[in-house]
Amino acid sequence: MKLLEIKCTQREKVGKKESKKLRKQGNVPCVLYGGDEIIHFLASENDFRHLIYTPNVYLLQLDIEGKVYNAILQAIQFHPVTDSILHMDFFQVFDDKPVSIYIPVQLNGVPEGVKHGGKLALEARRLRARALTGDLPDVLQVDVSRIGLGKSIKVEELEFANIQLLDSPNTVIASVKLTRAARGVLPEDEEAEGAEAEGEEAGTGEQEDKGEEGDTQE
Repeated sequence: MKLLEIKCTQREKVGKKESKKLRKQGNVPCVLYGGDEIIHFLASENDFRHLIYTPNVYLLQLDIEGKVYNAILQAIQFHPVTDSILHMDFFQVFDDKPVSIYIPVQLNGVPEGVKHGGKLALEARRLRARALTGDLPDVLQVDVSRIGLGKSIKVEELEFANIQLLDSPNTVIASVKLTRAARGVLPEDEEAEGAEAEGEEAGTGEQEDKGEEGDTQE
């Protein structure tokens, strides 16, 4: 997993008034949980842009006045109008304890169904995985080459070394939709089966995840 180091400053004062003052100065009030004590700190909002506005997932090295803590982003609060960052929560992680975190999905291969006129659809852009930090990849590679017309691949069909997927086994990762052109080459029984499968899988895609990291270490 990619590493991102962020220089931080420990906060001497906390509270709404102080937090408002920090934001006006271009800083973000933050909290680090999971260690021996809760640490309140701040960092420049600009330093978080590579963390927030990217599909990548990072293991963070928070340098709080010379002391480095390994952490993951747990939660983030945005301003409802300006979309600026109001507050961030981080969770300290350790090499010998598994962590739960969302990891992007990357599809590999050309599905059989696409070769026959279907359309590939990515239904779950990220999956929640649990593993030691050293075993966490940048992305979860999913082979879709065997997906046929009207078919899909689900969480229960995936397996990764030293990684446990926490999403429902029936969660659809990717599917091949039936197009008008594809329906013309399918036998009637297969076409009906494909249409039925699409109906069952409708609405099982990943929900919008902005601001709901919810990552933890166990």
